[in-house]
Amino acid sequence: MTRAAAHSERKKAMFFPLSKLIFFVLTPSNFLILLGLLGCLLLFTEFGRGVGRILACVGFLGLLAAGLSPLSAWVLGPLENRFPAFADDERPVAGIVVLGGAVEADTSIGRNQITVNDAGEREIALADLARRFPQARLVFSGGAGSLREDAVSEAEIVSRYADTLGVPRNRLILEQQSRNTHENAVFSARMVQPKPGERWLLVTSAWHMPRAVGCFRRAGFDVTAYPVDYRTNWPRDATRFASFASDGLGELDIGVKEWIGLIAYKLAGYTEAVIPSP
Repeated sequence: MTRAAAHSERKKAMFFPLSKLIFFVLTPSNFLILLGLLGCLLLFTEFGRGVGRILACVGFLGLLAAGLSPLSAWVLGPLENRFPAFADDERPVAGIVVLGGAVEADTSIGRNQITVNDAGEREIALADLARRFPQARLVFSGGAGSLREDAVSEAEIVSRYADTLGVPRNRLILEQQSRNTHENAVFSARMVQPKPGERWLLVTSAWHMPRAVGCFRRAGFDVTAYPVDYRTNWPRDATRFASFASDGLGELDIGVKEWIGLIAYKLAGYTEAVIPSP
């Protein structure tokens, strides 16, 4: 292995755990809790009480504002609206790539049934598109996405419960090694070797579509966006307050993490633009 190749491999190996740490700290709900906790600790010191009161108030009021205000819609809206919903123009579809991120692998194993999270529309789209395009190749790209070495991949779970989803198991092409969106694109392109002029649909959450398309383009895999799992109803949600702070914080966490991911991927060279265009 050349020195350049070895350096590239080291960078990739560091990127995944580092991204997990950065996301944990900068996720708004975690950040505001940590800020408030630091403020509370400073209240017990002689010289930090003034700063502590400020940090504690900022942390508490920040959680309140972030959870109940329409801020999450303003953060997610531009991402979800970047690529329009797919309109079938009757052009032949050579293949469909569905990205992981919706299957809860550990819970599925423990409960002996497929378990999905809030992004479960990805699996619904997989079943629907498999029926609508019976000749298309079906790729499910999803590894474990965990730092644990013994973690079960999402692709393995989808394969086990293909009958439950109504997807013919013999049509599934499983990509099980990817841990992030960059690897989704690189490993999928390597597996299927798409031909020039072929139409491939890319299925992922609407808020995740800009980063996903950017990665696939960078990997030389031309795809057509098929966004699902919308979290906002824009522009109505632009002035709508949340009923539960947990809902608003959850959506804001997703949006902020995605914007951080877009910037990080551009800096890492995984995409050519911070916000890829349609």
